[in-house]
Amino acid sequence: MLDVQGKAVAGALKDLGFGGVQDARVGKRIEIELEGTDRAAAEAQVKEMCEKLLANTVIESYRVEITG
Repeated sequence: MLDVQGKAVAGALKDLGFGGVQDARVGKRIEIELEGTDRAAAEAQVKEMCEKLLANTVIESYRVEITG
């Protein structure tokens, strides 16, 4: 996926003298609180939410992390 913002940030950091920067990515984070205690069911539900609404899977990838 082409990340224009990430490339711009990486280039700007290099221009500012941060020579060790190889790449940068700019993205978004979505936090959702769910009822229940079944971690597997929660993960499956959130993945379905991502596929149906939260992520444009043509140009975006996503990662689900269950905490708590």
